[in-house]
Amino acid sequence: MPSHKTIYLVRHADCRQDDIKRYIGQIDLPLNQTGVKQALSLARTLQDIPFTRVYCSDLKRSYDTARIISGDRCHLIDPMPELREIALGAWDGFPMEEIHQMYPQEYRERGIDLVNFRPPGGESFHDLAARIIPQFNELLSISGEHDLIVGHAGVNRVILCHVLGMPIAHLFRLQQDYACINLVEVARDGMRLLSMNIGCFTAPVPPVSQD
Repeated sequence: MPSHKTIYLVRHADCRQDDIKRYIGQIDLPLNQTGVKQALSLARTLQDIPFTRVYCSDLKRSYDTARIISGDRCHLIDPMPELREIALGAWDGFPMEEIHQMYPQEYRERGIDLVNFRPPGGESFHDLAARIIPQFNELLSISGEHDLIVGHAGVNRVILCHVLGMPIAHLFRLQQDYACINLVEVARDGMRLLSMNIGCFTAPVPPVSQD
């Protein structure tokens, strides 16, 4: 592992196509107009960070956020299917209330065991962690002082649980707004979460010590 690395872990910008609360997993939605503005704000906030590499999932909302942030540094972007959001199978894209009505038993089971429950044809959060954490650890092993990862709400929460040594059963205690920034410092003695859920419109990214 490099002696020092700072990970800028970002959630993709807003992609909602209406005001209905839906399950959004690997359905491939583009950014909406608000999302484009958020990504442009992220680009301004992060413009002076000398990124070594930029990682994102290959879903449009993640890739387009990374592309807008990167600007003329798009050659740094590495889209990775391994970084996709949790697969929600038959539930993906459907309104939450509709799923509650269509799958009442499964909906109850999800509430009882959030970590291990799989929607029909989808992944559990345990499956997601088994996919994401080895990939995240591999990215940490690559040299470079400043890396950008444009992830998803579920992906980021699983990574943050890993950084904090926190059970993934508590992942929804960690807020991840659209276009938020999380700062993770990686050193030989381990990882530290420096900042979490920084809003791109409301707060600057704090300076990171290289000592």
